[in-house]
Amino acid sequence: MAALNAVTETNTRHCFYQMVSLFTVCVFCACFYWLSESSKSVASQRTGGPRNIVEGSVFINGTAPIGTTDHDFICATLDWWPPDKCDYGTCSWGKASFLNLDLTNPILLNAIKAFSPLKIRMGGTLQDKVTYERLGEPCPTFVKSRSEMFGFSQGCLPMSRWDELNSFFKQAGAVVLFGLNTLSGRTKAADGSAVGAWNSSDAEFLMRYSVNKGYTIHGWELGNEVSGSGIGTRIAADQYASDINNLQMIVQTIYAGFEVKPLVLAPGGFFDANWFTQFINKTPRSLQVVTHHIYNLGPGVDDHLIEKILNPSYLDGGSRPFRSLQGILKTSGTPAVAWVGEAGGASNSGHNLVTNAFVFSFWYLDQLGMASSYDTKTYCRQTLIGGNYGLLNTGTFVPNPDYYSALLWHRLMGRNVLATTFSGTNNIRAYAHCAKASKGITLLLINLDGNTTVKVHVSTGNVTGNGTLVTQQQNHTKFSAMSRGSSIDVGTREEYHLTALNGDLQSQTVLLNGNILSVNSSGSVPPLEPIETSHSDPITVAPFSIVFAHIANSTVPACEHVE
Repeated sequence: MAALNAVTETNTRHCFYQMVSLFTVCVFCACFYWLSESSKSVASQRTGGPRNIVEGSVFINGTAPIGTTDHDFICATLDWWPPDKCDYGTCSWGKASFLNLDLTNPILLNAIKAFSPLKIRMGGTLQDKVTYERLGEPCPTFVKSRSEMFGFSQGCLPMSRWDELNSFFKQAGAVVLFGLNTLSGRTKAADGSAVGAWNSSDAEFLMRYSVNKGYTIHGWELGNEVSGSGIGTRIAADQYASDINNLQMIVQTIYAGFEVKPLVLAPGGFFDANWFTQFINKTPRSLQVVTHHIYNLGPGVDDHLIEKILNPSYLDGGSRPFRSLQGILKTSGTPAVAWVGEAGGASNSGHNLVTNAFVFSFWYLDQLGMASSYDTKTYCRQTLIGGNYGLLNTGTFVPNPDYYSALLWHRLMGRNVLATTFSGTNNIRAYAHCAKASKGITLLLINLDGNTTVKVHVSTGNVTGNGTLVTQQQNHTKFSAMSRGSSIDVGTREEYHLTALNGDLQSQTVLLNGNILSVNSSGSVPPLEPIETSHSDPITVAPFSIVFAHIANSTVPACEHVE
């Protein structure tokens, strides 16, 4: 009996050990599967994962435009920052300040010429610490100093450099905007605000010098980020309005004999509804452009920038300042229009391999589409070159992906903005304009999903005089022949598909219709050639891709006249 019990106990113990071993193996397999899937999820967020296909539809209301942009809507900035401007231990500016930028670089010249024209806004934080060189007076350079506001001492613009810049901009065909020092003559109060009237003598000198030299300045902007709560300091709305009224009188006097006078722009700061309302109401006849800045992704050091960019709800939140400013301008009755004067997305010089990589085109193009739909006339990207958010690489001048996104927008998206709605998935962003320099419509589609291909069916509609909505299903309608450039087949549309090299969102190399875009040995920008697809087919938007589709044969009332 004892022996039998021993055998039974041994068998029981053996079964128990087998069950434990089997359980351990199952747990190990489950953990391995979870880790594997987690790594796939992280990888797919960066490069795209398993491919699904869904159907979607976009409806474009072509009755009348919901907004209009300037024909040169795309704008880029040049900043003052010296090479020793550093953020989070990284110095990303190099020689990209317009004080030391290599104006002989052929890529720089060709990159600007390709827009024909490109608006360039010269300004930034240090503009409010700059004097303009006068004969016989010292012209100091910026010196890094922790005790100084903005981290640098007073600087100066040499007139020889101003001459070089204007010669270059004329050669490049750029439209120049210049930011004036608004802190000149003011003192800093105990509460940190800047008080007193603006001393305009330096600004008057630079304007007269420019007129005498024959330089064309499209607009003079007063101040940088000292409106509302301000950065470093702030100026009250009443005082700022008084200074703008003064600037307008100066411009009218100095440019008295000119048929077309420079624009007066302000305040070049972050949107604050109460401050902007007061300021706009007190400048009814002296201000032509209201400028505001956008860095709605937060600081560049944030490790979650990509997650924000790929989140449609987060992107939707970016509409608030556009909507609010549009409402203020309408209510005030001012003839002034809205511009984005500076937008880098992520502050403090951006984030390397995010704000200068393919993924940033999702944020940038969405901003362009959103801003234009709220009647923003011009959108200035921070920067043309410099920091980690340049359209061009700071060291090599080679275009980053956003440069090509901007150039495609400039060439394809016309001035009239059309109301556009998309259904089928929340991860597609859709915007439409009348086509530029051609009949028809250009549709922009952005796929924020790395796992899903979307087949997009397009329909347009317009409301007739008796209130009837007439719709056309673009994928199933036959159209009469129209031309873009030389000719377009009646049954085709032109498509421009942008993707990242190897599907890597953090790549700085972009492909157009599967071909790498790069400048040639002489620094020339490559041609941006479309592919032709059948009107009867839906538009295929691959995972993590961007598509511009020119539908030349789509006729709607809002687009009857070619620009």
